[in-house]
Amino acid sequence: MTELPGETTRKLGLVIDLDTCVGCHACVISCKGWNTENYGAPLSDQDAYGAEPTGTFLNRVHSYEVQPDGGPAQLIHFPKSCLHCEDAPCVTVCPTGASYKRVEDGIVLVNETDCIGCGLCAWACPYGAREMDGAEKVMKKCTLCVDRIYNENLPEEDREPACVRTCPAGARHFGDFADPDSNVSRLTRERGGIELMPEQGTRPVNRYLPPRAKDRMAETQTQQLDPVATDLPGFLGWLDRALDRL
Repeated sequence: MTELPGETTRKLGLVIDLDTCVGCHACVISCKGWNTENYGAPLSDQDAYGAEPTGTFLNRVHSYEVQPDGGPAQLIHFPKSCLHCEDAPCVTVCPTGASYKRVEDGIVLVNETDCIGCGLCAWACPYGAREMDGAEKVMKKCTLCVDRIYNENLPEEDREPACVRTCPAGARHFGDFADPDSNVSRLTRERGGIELMPEQGTRPVNRYLPPRAKDRMAETQTQQLDPVATDLPGFLGWLDRALDRL
């Protein structure tokens, strides 16, 4: 079994703003595109245009309707990917050491050449963040675009995960949680960022910013205006009298 590092130098991860996410799936598409062409085996699709298509995705967006204590129901879009947990059970359960957590930045990765496709890591992950690729029969998961964030051939503004770079609403943020002055640390403090399912004891690095309370217009009484004309000629007059009789 693979051992977890006692401590990591950095804790790279994501902050996802549930108040800002519009559920457009741009992050899903950009993630699929980048990871199909770059890190590891391509993300395959099976029967993509058939009656029962399936495929491998490292990031998915789920939508839920919630009912607040007061006010109308709200639609919440909830993106989900690997949370790069500090106590990652997917790593410790791996029988070949294919799953591991990096000491230098805390990113959880899979060495696909050592993966035997047993699926134990998927069973151990309480978040359902791992997927077996139907073509390659190896486990796939979010890599935080490790091949982008350290790539000096890319412009500096592109050295962040594809999902963060693509999000049109600015709902996704990338940074180092070990740095209290980083953008993700400040957002977590200021907006009350929360862990996903803390009762599982996995200590996920990623944080979610809860939706803000929606503004509600004060209740107002409408005043009906007096008609400008009371006796309309011609067709309009006939129509007005006919409607009054209804």
